[in-house]
Amino acid sequence: MNTLELPLINHLLTVTPEFLLAALTVVVLVLDLRWTDDDRPKIAIVSGVGLGLIALVAALIAPGTATPAGPYWGEMIRFDFLTHIFKVMVIMAAGLTCLMSINVSGIGKKGEFYLILIVATLGMTLMAGSSDLIMAFLALETTSIPLYILAAFRRGDNRSVESGMKYFLFGSFASAIMLYGLSLLYGFTGHTNLYKIAEVLGSGAFINNPVPVIASMVLIVVGFGFKVSAVPFHFWTPDVYEGAPTPVTAFLSVASKAASFALMIRFFLAVFPASLIMGGQEIQSFWVNFMAASAVISMIVGNVVALAQKNIKRLLAYSSIAQAGYTLVGVAALQAVTPEGQTAAVASIAFYMFMYVFTNLLAFAVVIVFSEATGSETIADLGGLNRRNPWLALAMTIALLSLAGVPPAAGFFGKFFLFNAAVQAGLTWLAIVGVLAAIVSLYYYLVVIKTMYVDHGQYEEQTIPVSGPYAWVLGITVIAVILIGTVAAQPIYEWAARGAAGLFS
Repeated sequence: MNTLELPLINHLLTVTPEFLLAALTVVVLVLDLRWTDDDRPKIAIVSGVGLGLIALVAALIAPGTATPAGPYWGEMIRFDFLTHIFKVMVIMAAGLTCLMSINVSGIGKKGEFYLILIVATLGMTLMAGSSDLIMAFLALETTSIPLYILAAFRRGDNRSVESGMKYFLFGSFASAIMLYGLSLLYGFTGHTNLYKIAEVLGSGAFINNPVPVIASMVLIVVGFGFKVSAVPFHFWTPDVYEGAPTPVTAFLSVASKAASFALMIRFFLAVFPASLIMGGQEIQSFWVNFMAASAVISMIVGNVVALAQKNIKRLLAYSSIAQAGYTLVGVAALQAVTPEGQTAAVASIAFYMFMYVFTNLLAFAVVIVFSEATGSETIADLGGLNRRNPWLALAMTIALLSLAGVPPAAGFFGKFFLFNAAVQAGLTWLAIVGVLAAIVSLYYYLVVIKTMYVDHGQYEEQTIPVSGPYAWVLGITVIAVILIGTVAAQPIYEWAARGAAGLFS
């Protein structure tokens, strides 16, 4: 079936979440203009609940008989299960981030904060389904520019301003490099559609001269490496994560990364498939080897440098770099020669990002509650947290164990599926490196847990209350992390596998 010939209603259904997000920005803007300062914290609840409902709508609008998977809107957007999964993922992350921001000083009463965050979410949903160079870059910039603003949102905080400036400078530089690579692809082929570019590249025009194509590929890889915080493009991450408002850090660490991986998977599988032969060898081997090398370096650098961190947000920043390395193991596993192996690789990435969204948001939610109560982000000051609020300490323990890959938390199955995909692709050595890196990470996660339960801190006598919105966020994320690591692991993986299969059909 030619999806481009379907009625307009089918095309509208594929972008219903995007229309609803645009409508929600108008609602937030009107409320911000009409409500007083005392009422403005309610905008966080309106935004969070609204995004939750949009996530539900996005989950219900799945490819089917009425609206089949395929290209829509002049082949600018591809509607399939992979798009479906990542859209739900980033919208849920945005909704939880809004609820996490309600009592944060400097942003909780700012309606424009939630508006900008929703616009960034809109860009991420478009990234997940982009099948055209123009749409992909517009979606990337619609995501990036709001995030630059959010990172520097606290104008009176020098750390926030510094983080926003660093993020803007590094991001602009990476975007320029990536845009140059994309423009080269357009210049070589005369097309902006990802699948048509692949057809021209495979026609034989570059069969004996792969250098220009490889050059453009390297430039594009640099851009994606920046977006996912992979080494050696990670330099911005620790400073931005530490200086930005903590809800922004939480959102940046999960939603932006998930959307970037969704676009990365689609881009490289569509433009540089295994069937593309240049210079006598598969062009796919170039980017797969690059991803494998970046995965190894990211896992090593992220986990080793995290050992020396004293600030919990910087520790989670280097943890995020290591998590990008684990996910890149799945990207490297796309070299699998069998359709089952390729499906396993994509499904493992989607599953890992799904569990990572809830896990990292849980960790940052605890950091927000603690830092707002004490004014500290130092790991040593977490000492005695169990005696001040045992539920908060338990929630942080679950998050850290999940990041480490310890059962029954969700991270165990996340790493298992990634490493299993690597083994199926013949990258057993990469899976072994991943396991060893995970063992190293267990040390610094356990140090934080030991600090909360054994050590004493200067705030030991100070109780830490948890308000209603934070209780909801903590409850939702804790339950999600436990369920994804137990009874829901297989259904979610099968959902991800269904999305992965659509990329190869």
